[in-house]
Amino acid sequence: MPQQPPVRSSPTRPQRPDASMSLITNVMDHSLDDGYAEAAARKQSQGEGGLPKTLRAKLGLAAGLVLAALVVTVGAAQARVTAPVVAKERQELIDRIDTETAAADKLESTVDTLRDDVSARQRAALRSSGGSAEADLVGLLSGATAVHGPGVRLVVDDAKEAAGGGDGNNPRETSGFSDTGRVRDRDMQRVVNGLWASGAEAISINGQRLTALSAIRAAGDAILVDNRPLVPPYTVLAVGDGERLSTRFQNGADGLYLHALEENYGIRATISTEGDVRLPAAPSVIVRTAQPKSEKTEKGTS
Repeated sequence: MPQQPPVRSSPTRPQRPDASMSLITNVMDHSLDDGYAEAAARKQSQGEGGLPKTLRAKLGLAAGLVLAALVVTVGAAQARVTAPVVAKERQELIDRIDTETAAADKLESTVDTLRDDVSARQRAALRSSGGSAEADLVGLLSGATAVHGPGVRLVVDDAKEAAGGGDGNNPRETSGFSDTGRVRDRDMQRVVNGLWASGAEAISINGQRLTALSAIRAAGDAILVDNRPLVPPYTVLAVGDGERLSTRFQNGADGLYLHALEENYGIRATISTEGDVRLPAAPSVIVRTAQPKSEKTEKGTS
């Protein structure tokens, strides 16, 4: 069996002892890249001719504080300059309001004086038109004179809490009556008409005397009597035979309507007889007299 020739290793060249350390040596000898070195040199050259970073920050902060102080100072100076002007304008406005208020009060006093004078002249005209008894009756019926005597006191007020429900046939459930717990102008109209029908000789609501020309209307949620707003509770005073007036009203259709409002919607109402109720005269009553037609006028129109 032939023998394989022995394997012989080739001779190796001798190596330097630090040949394996060349990469580390290169890194140690050249720790910075050329670009980094150039940038560091440029930054150092620029820093030598400028101010330190800390000093620049302090100077910037100081400049900001000076600017803020300047703004505050200028604002305070402007406020001191404009304050007297604003105070003067405010005082002028207050003086004007006081002057106009005094003028309005004076005009209102003049109106009251003229109204009293007109009422006195109307009463004199009524007396001169006939006998004293007839004049007093005309003045009472027209509301031109204040009256007093036995009668009833009827107080009507809104419900404490609005109540709902109903079968849809009640007039308070129509349009405009969404708040069924509030007394409306239609309710007061029915109350007043019921008192007139029950025999009342004179009626007032919250001190407002009613006449043949009086109107009870609504403006929003307010009730107006002759264009004067009323505030609940509504106190209705009626001169007449107290017991009879109270009984006839409560048993009548309008009294039953008011009772239904109490039962179904919580409207509060109390009625009582009074020995003596006083009603003021109606302001600015216009006295009109009827004149008979002449024969010539009748022939011309026939």
